[in-house]
Amino acid sequence: MESGGKKIKIPDHVAIIMDGNGRWAQLRGLPRLAGHREGVKRAREAVEFSYRNGIKYLTLFAFSTENWQRPREEVEGIIQLLREYLRKELPDLKENRVKLKVIGDLTPLPEEVRREIETAEEELKEGDRLTLIVAFSYGGRQEIIRAVKKIVSECKNGTVQNISEEYFRKFLFAPEIPDPDLLIRTGGEQRISNFLLFQIAYTELYFTKTLWPDFTSEEFKRAIEDYSRRERRFGRVGKGK
Repeated sequence: MESGGKKIKIPDHVAIIMDGNGRWAQLRGLPRLAGHREGVKRAREAVEFSYRNGIKYLTLFAFSTENWQRPREEVEGIIQLLREYLRKELPDLKENRVKLKVIGDLTPLPEEVRREIETAEEELKEGDRLTLIVAFSYGGRQEIIRAVKKIVSECKNGTVQNISEEYFRKFLFAPEIPDPDLLIRTGGEQRISNFLLFQIAYTELYFTKTLWPDFTSEEFKRAIEDYSRRERRFGRVGKGK
């Protein structure tokens, strides 16, 4: 990717908090679900942008553990949109060598939805161009607590000797996925909202007022350009300092 004739540094892993679907719909006098449906189109566009521009991992925050408290009609509609996405996009994802991984506590989902997710993951397991991680029924604190419980269980069995950062990471939902280089949040809010709390310790953050249904490939490119201008130090002294 280039900008102004100069090559842009592409992050390996981009995570996105897709915020603003409901507000987008309300501004147009539409039901909130219409905003979520439009948001699916932007998700499709973000996936295509990622594999065409060399991003290796894309994590989309689709539904949080807290979102279960929303009105039943909206929750059921979002679950149905997930199913539609898996069914409609699977052939295209497979053709473009996209691997799928869904992270989160999926136990509240209907059994048939969990089976569809497993089937899609199996169908796309050979993808080597982009790994798409969908965080659904996901919470960062809950993921950490889940990991601690698993470690405690191993401790009781006497199999743990040294609890290091690397060891702890093994108990996360996707230990094989590298930490995000860039986290984008749309919708104007400037908070993390319980997303990838362990993984974003040194992630670059980018906030935009653009509502998710309006987040086009051009907006995505601007976020990458902003990231490209930053110097990532990971606690070290920067150049010339």
